[in-house]
Amino acid sequence: MPIVEEARAKVNLALHVIGLRPDGYHDLDMLVAFADIGDSVTLAASDTDGFVIDGPMAGGLSADADNLVLRALRGFRELTGRTEPLSIRLTKRLPVASGIGGGSADAAATLRGLCRLYALSANDPALAELALSLGADVPMCLAGRPARVAGIGERIAPTRGQLSFGLLLVNPGVGVSTPAVFKALARRDNPPLPSLPAFDDVERLSAFLTDATRNDLEAPARDISPVIGDVLEALARQPETKLARMSGSGATCFGLFGDMAAAARAGERLMADHPGWWIEPATAAF
Repeated sequence: MPIVEEARAKVNLALHVIGLRPDGYHDLDMLVAFADIGDSVTLAASDTDGFVIDGPMAGGLSADADNLVLRALRGFRELTGRTEPLSIRLTKRLPVASGIGGGSADAAATLRGLCRLYALSANDPALAELALSLGADVPMCLAGRPARVAGIGERIAPTRGQLSFGLLLVNPGVGVSTPAVFKALARRDNPPLPSLPAFDDVERLSAFLTDATRNDLEAPARDISPVIGDVLEALARQPETKLARMSGSGATCFGLFGDMAAAARAGERLMADHPGWWIEPATAAF
C-alpha cells in the first residue's frame, strides 16, 4: 500500500537575522506556521528504485541525484541500512525557490514517509541530525508544527497551535536566490524577537506581528526583485488584509486574514488583476 505524506508550505510570519556565526551561517529568530496546501510525496515498494516528479510546478525541478527527495532517501538508507527498492512520486504544487520551504518540506515529507513505511520513530535525534544536514529548514518542516525557531533552524519551540487564521500566498513567478539575499543584508546583528504573548484572536496576533516583528530579508529581496514590492502593495490594498509580508527569502508573500473565506475573497480579486501570479488561499494556525 503506498504511503502518502503532505509537504505543507512553510510560512515565516517573522524572520529576524540576529547574528553571523563563525561557520558563515546566520543566527535567526523566527516564527513559523504551516499552511494547509503544499506538495505531496508518495512512496511504495517496487522491484527497482524509481523517482518521478509531476504536478503543476514539476517543470521547475530536475529528478537528478541532487533533488532533496533523493538526498533524503540516501541519507535515510545510510542511517538505517534499509535499502529495499522504492518508487517515489513527488507531486509539485508549490513554486520552486520561493521562500516557503518547498524543497525542504519535500525532504521532510520523504523522511516521515520512510519512517511510516518501516515503522520507525520520526522523533529519533539521529533523524533530526540527518534533517539538518539536508538544509536549515528541513528540521522545522520535519516537525511540521507552528513554532518559534532559532539558531540556523535547529532549535524548535512549538507554539500552542490553537489559533487558526487565513493566509493568501502570492508569488509573482520569479525565483530569488537565498544566498544573494543574505549577501545583500545591510546588517546581520538585528534585535531578536520579543517574548511571545498568548494569542487569543487574530487581531492580537496581527497587531503583535505588525508592531514587534519583521522579516529582515524583505528589504534586500525587494532590491533584488522589485516585483516583490508590487505583490506586497497589492496584498496590503485588500480590504480584509491584517498584515502583508514576505515569507523567508522570497519571492512568495502572504496576506494574513481572519479566516479562509476572507483570504479566498482577496485571492479572487488579485487573480483578476494579476492572472500571471501564483495565488493560493489557505489556512494555518499558530
